[in-house]
Amino acid sequence: MSDVKIVLNRYGVKELLRSSEMQQICKDYAYAAKSRLGPGYEVTYMIGKNRANARIEATTMGARIRNIRNNELLKALK
Repeated sequence: MSDVKIVLNRYGVKELLRSSEMQQICKDYAYAAKSRLGPGYEVTYMIGKNRANARIEATTMGARIRNIRNNELLKALK
């Protein structure tokens, strides 16, 4: 058996995680989850220090209450 050692290029991985393709993947997942939720949720996305991020937030009081009672955000991500 041969001993193979893989060394990642940190700069390349960081570039990949911040790329426009990764941003699109995050947006797609976030909007797909939002489509499974009721009204009152909003999607935001940004490029952070190390990677692309997407966020779903309950913006209305009704959505916040439904999320607290039923854990809607977590269930929508499955």
